[in-house]
Amino acid sequence: MPKVTVFLLFFLTFLALDGCATKVNADGQSETRFDPRYLVKTEIDRVIDANRAEVMAGLRRVAGKLYRRNPAEWKKAGQPSLDAALDRLFSGSGDFPELNGRREGAAALYAFSADYTGDRVLAVMTGLIGMVDAAFEHKDFFYALDGLDEQKLYNCARNVEIAVWKMSSTRAANGQMLMVSNELDREHQNLSFEREFGRVIGLLDFLSRVVADRNGRFITRVTQGVATAVFLPVGALGFP
Repeated sequence: MPKVTVFLLFFLTFLALDGCATKVNADGQSETRFDPRYLVKTEIDRVIDANRAEVMAGLRRVAGKLYRRNPAEWKKAGQPSLDAALDRLFSGSGDFPELNGRREGAAALYAFSADYTGDRVLAVMTGLIGMVDAAFEHKDFFYALDGLDEQKLYNCARNVEIAVWKMSSTRAANGQMLMVSNELDREHQNLSFEREFGRVIGLLDFLSRVVADRNGRFITRVTQGVATAVFLPVGALGFP
């Protein structure tokens, strides 16, 4: 058999094996299925997929916590329940009439505007979801030829930090918090909101370092004062 033919058979066999995914079914039996998508996925691509899924799941948990602590917000949009409000928020649209075309940073900022009378949880979370989506180049899954920008991921992590600070400190004219996030009652402290957001920030920072290493580039680190911090560019920022 010619050497070229032997090499081709070996290469095709390697690809076929690499495209196999082994899972454990409900009966505890392992089964191997061929998934052609894995033929063009590297290990880093699988890390990116898992990272994105975890980040989005974390944002959904945070949104649920915010809605539970601010039930008046989802009622502003006429939603029948908290779950309905979450489903609307994570429907993939990102284009909500009450935001007047605002996306990403513009939507998040709108949540803290004194003039905004709509669902503030919807506004800030739509902004964050949009920024994360832009940092992941508006893709749900990644393959060998797909690329990410480490600076976008880093900027997105910093923007989440800014949003956390604004949610924890912005007050209305009457002195009340625009949105209740952490419960700081000494008798019943609950910091799960910031812990969940901290996990999202950690995932984005980790991936930014992985991507920077793969691309052979450095991340430009930005220092801002918390009180005067502005959202860093990730995508189009979404100003109407």
